[in-house]
Amino acid sequence: MDSLTWSLVPAAAAIGLTHTLIGPDHYVPFIMLARARGWSTRKTLAVTLACGGAHVAASLLLAGIGVALGVAVGALEGLESARGSLAAWGLFGFGLAYAAWGIRRGIRRAGGLTPHAHGGTVHLHPRGDRLHHHHGTGVPGSGEGGSGSAASFWALFALFVLGPCEPLIPLFVLPASQGRWLPAAGAAAVFGVVTVAAMTGATWLGLRGLAPLRLARLARWEHALAGGVIALSGVALLTLGL
Repeated sequence: MDSLTWSLVPAAAAIGLTHTLIGPDHYVPFIMLARARGWSTRKTLAVTLACGGAHVAASLLLAGIGVALGVAVGALEGLESARGSLAAWGLFGFGLAYAAWGIRRGIRRAGGLTPHAHGGTVHLHPRGDRLHHHHGTGVPGSGEGGSGSAASFWALFALFVLGPCEPLIPLFVLPASQGRWLPAAGAAAVFGVVTVAAMTGATWLGLRGLAPLRLARLARWEHALAGGVIALSGVALLTLGL
């Protein structure tokens, strides 16, 4: 490896780690949804890996197209910044909608009604009614299964595809535009691996930290709390520029 590669690779690692850890959107949504929906650690980390990989790949694809078309770094960074604003608003909207759904669900449970699924239809029955036993597909918020869990994953996945890795642009484009593909590829690979590893590690640590908490009185509001925290992550991105 030449001197440029030797200097870019550690810089890419440091930037990828810092970029991930200071951005709450890289791990808070996974921690909160896992807690609210009862996802296993394995499932949560798999979701984090998928979203993290899409997050890096989308920006790398954009950077590659920019190099092929001869687009300036400044223009690409401006486009990434615009994508970042859209992703932050999307995260805020997703959290707000999820919190509203969680509040509605919590009110119904507080009133002694719990949701049960009959095929594709959700009905409400009193919690004390022991005559109803239903099996099959879950309902939103009923654990790992159900269409609600899948919808949560795809919403997060889309937001991470939209969300930019702004520091990756100059790390890749500057050497690539000079035909120095080895430093460009090395920087991109290290940045991507460190970013996804940091997302996964931070998510795992968050899950471990929350695991001992058993807040039975707040159990029915877990979805609302998760949505509120996710929405606040979006607000932090919009106001603090993280």
